[in-house]
Amino acid sequence: MNTTHHSARNRRPRIRFRAAGLLVAGVIVAASGCSSGQPVETKAKPATTVTATVTTTPEPGPTVTETVTAKPKPRPTVTVTHTTTARVAAAGSGSSGSGGSSQDDTGTCSIRSNAGNCYSAGQFCRNSDHGSVTTNASGAAIKCTYSSNAWRWTYA
Repeated sequence: MNTTHHSARNRRPRIRFRAAGLLVAGVIVAASGCSSGQPVETKAKPATTVTATVTTTPEPGPTVTETVTAKPKPRPTVTVTHTTTARVAAAGSGSSGSGGSSQDDTGTCSIRSNAGNCYSAGQFCRNSDHGSVTTNASGAAIKCTYSSNAWRWTYA
């Protein structure tokens, strides 16, 4: 047992001796390479810098056009009303009278239909004409009255 322990103890100084020898050899080799006496020049090379700039322009998108058709606005309804005074002959006058006043009354309708014609007895009345008095085309007085379930023009 002593021999094994003794040989391990002898190995350690040998390893230390070898390590010290290698260290000394490395220092000698390094010193001999630097002792040539020539200075070593080092020049700094300029660094090359590359800068790239990319500018992109997006392509224009499709143009969307929407056509809107304007609807015409409703126009106001225009109603023209002609108002004239009707001349009514006196109740006692006959057809053999002067005749001058009957010629003035002929064709003077104060109320006309939507088509522009004079009303005659028996025709239906408009709602706006209920109770009104006018003359027919020959000048006879007619009135809008309610009879037989309807408003009609009758001789006044």
